[in-house]
Amino acid sequence: MATFTGHGITMFALVNMKARFKMELLGLKGRGPTMYSLIKQNYGFKGNRESVYAQFCEYIEQQKQLLSEGDIN
Repeated sequence: MATFTGHGITMFALVNMKARFKMELLGLKGRGPTMYSLIKQNYGFKGNRESVYAQFCEYIEQQKQLLSEGDIN
């Protein structure tokens, strides 16, 4: 089982959000606010669902560069 510390915790949350957003794009509906609206509010991305998803994926790739050796064991 993986252990997450430091920036690894943030990355885990981002990857989880990305997966939920992808499922929304495929048509899955849930209760409460959509990942699309939450990501637009929290990260300031603009555009339609597909462009916001692409921007978010790029943001995650940038954040991966900040991972340290011991963040995910």
